[in-house]
Amino acid sequence: MTRKTVRIAMNGVTGRMGHRQHLVRSILALREQGGLDLGDGTVLWPEPVLVGRREHALKALAEQYGLDHWSTDLDMVLGDPDVEIYFDAQITSAREGSIKKAIAAGKHIYTEKPTATGLAGALDLARRAQAKGVEHGVVQDKIFLPGLLKLKRLVDGGFFGRVLSVRGEFGYWVFEGDWQSAQRPSWNYRAEDGGGIVVDMFPHWEYVVHELFGRVTSVQALATIHVPRRWDENGKPYEATADDAAYGIFELEGGAIAQINSSWAVRVNRDELVEFQVDGTEGSAVAGLRKCRVQHRSATPKPVWNPDVPATEVFRDQWQEVPDNAEFDNGFKAQWELFLRHVYAGAPYHWDLWAGARGVQLAELGLKSSAEGRRIDVPEIPL
Repeated sequence: MTRKTVRIAMNGVTGRMGHRQHLVRSILALREQGGLDLGDGTVLWPEPVLVGRREHALKALAEQYGLDHWSTDLDMVLGDPDVEIYFDAQITSAREGSIKKAIAAGKHIYTEKPTATGLAGALDLARRAQAKGVEHGVVQDKIFLPGLLKLKRLVDGGFFGRVLSVRGEFGYWVFEGDWQSAQRPSWNYRAEDGGGIVVDMFPHWEYVVHELFGRVTSVQALATIHVPRRWDENGKPYEATADDAAYGIFELEGGAIAQINSSWAVRVNRDELVEFQVDGTEGSAVAGLRKCRVQHRSATPKPVWNPDVPATEVFRDQWQEVPDNAEFDNGFKAQWELFLRHVYAGAPYHWDLWAGARGVQLAELGLKSSAEGRRIDVPEIPL
């Protein structure tokens, strides 16, 4: 076996997602398993170079995990010819400029989403990467969750027949930050810092729906601020300027309708924090983060509406659990592996900056739909 060290600049790993999912549960997990075996006698050994603005936080992370390389100077890191990949998990408003620098430096790009604050910027990044000839990928973690992998198995196997509709419910109560600390950073609720649930979640819904059921052809959305006053990390009150809830209806290629609610101001009364119900002519399914349940046409009960009589059926008990039938790895790690195989072994990979631009487009049009109170067609991304 030949071990190839791959130095990866990881920008923004002092944040929650960058730290837990990308550094610890992906890159460091790959190192714990001995690297990534490409199957040709080569094992990739990822060597993270931590990048960020807070020196003390970077130093603490490096010491905690026994890492040798960290810096607050992004330009210096990008100027290092031994650094081959640039990864970005910064706040949205800082991402576009950093990725431009990384592309100009000839680095392969792997990034969180949204890739930019607007469609024009997202398309510009994709075109720059294409012109430079670097490989590029965008994190699309939800489709690697066990529940959605099972749902895709059902789609691929023709379980649903013709898909009629998709209903999604996502969200939970994010505390305001006064008497209990908030579970999300305060910038999420400031539009001027790139915050808002539409910008955050519509890119997710775009790739989930696109990957499983088809391209979104129109959007009608209502975005709102349910909780206008919050408290930041220092206990200081501020006025929320970004939407904390959005209610969207999406028409899909082929005629199916997706209706997805997203909210940081909802208390959970479902099995998981996100659930999708898919109804088709031959069967239905409800998928969450890990579980998936089905009800086939042949086993569908025949309920009768009668509000004068107490319900005697337990409707949840009428569904069948979809078995795992496989071992599911961490979704972020699984996609990291696919991207690294793409870069270093030529494996196919289509979750790129063009796909990321579709998510930015849907968020942009969703906000426009909400502001103008109308349904808006979603044109295909110009390549």
